[in-house]
Amino acid sequence: MFERIEEIEIKHVELGDKVNDPEITADQKQWQKLMKEYSDLTPIVEKYKEYKAAKMSVEEALEMLNDTSDDEFKQLLKEELNENKEKVEILTDELNLLLLPKDPNDDKNVIVEIRGGAGGDEAALFASDLFRMYSKYAEGRRWKTELLSSNENDLGGFKEVSFMITGQGAYSRLKYESGVHRVQRIPTTESGGRIHTSTVTVAVLPEAEEVDIDLNMNDVRIDVFRSSGNGGQSVNTTDSAVRVTHMPTGIVVSCQDEKSQLKNKDKALKVLYARLYEIEQAKHDSEISEERRSQVGTGDRSERIRTYNFPQGRVTDHRIGLTLHKIDTILNGDLDEVINALITTDQAKKLKGSEE
Repeated sequence: MFERIEEIEIKHVELGDKVNDPEITADQKQWQKLMKEYSDLTPIVEKYKEYKAAKMSVEEALEMLNDTSDDEFKQLLKEELNENKEKVEILTDELNLLLLPKDPNDDKNVIVEIRGGAGGDEAALFASDLFRMYSKYAEGRRWKTELLSSNENDLGGFKEVSFMITGQGAYSRLKYESGVHRVQRIPTTESGGRIHTSTVTVAVLPEAEEVDIDLNMNDVRIDVFRSSGNGGQSVNTTDSAVRVTHMPTGIVVSCQDEKSQLKNKDKALKVLYARLYEIEQAKHDSEISEERRSQVGTGDRSERIRTYNFPQGRVTDHRIGLTLHKIDTILNGDLDEVINALITTDQAKKLKGSEE
């Protein structure tokens, strides 16, 4: 491990020289690429400096213990020695975590797709609740939310809704939300007071750039049509809605939330890029051995990941066995406790895998 860190230290110094080179700073594209690499290595280098300082303190305390006969001073040195030994262990664990392979998508923005599953109108209403939950979570982290497309039912719920969340590290935290979310509650339309179980599917896709996916526009059919709201009510009188069909895969994306045909087309293509990127990622992931694949946040949409039980006021994440009795605050966007627990479990499993 430490040989690798020393190589990183050398590379960090080299990159530091390069990003300050006037010839390189003149080429903004190259400078940004090198600056990102430099920034990615900086936390490892800084943590290693802390580790070396703690390690040196251990060695100095041991040396002084051998050279002194003063019992009171010895006691102080032993306390300092134990403190620094503990610090060395903690810093070693932190360095191991920093050296874990980073998900290349972690810094990307995300496209979130929410679809009502089993449960009809009740599932659509809960899809709306989840849309609000993620919007509030994004707001709390000062991320930007932009609606891409939506299909509402008569009760104000969403049969499906897709939106983009833009912000540093959005994918690194929201990727754990992909899967089936189950809700147990008494619907407002239920006169007998019976608890119903409904499901909603969430897909979290990293935003894909054109450079990530080689899309041949000859494989894409673009149709325009007139936007319509609930019950066929006209939203506008021009053919501004756009339907994009990727013929090789059969993926269809419709967007009609903007009054501009061009904006709807851009949004639909963003979703298409993200879905095609997800297919490529799935192919890549299937080639990774089962032992090394993370067990948390697999992104499998058929996997039931969480239950929201309203009568008991609880939220249970089935992947890590976490139950929290604060359904209202979670649905109001307070997701950090759940996401932090998922990240910790994920990192622990990856660390265990790297040691085997």
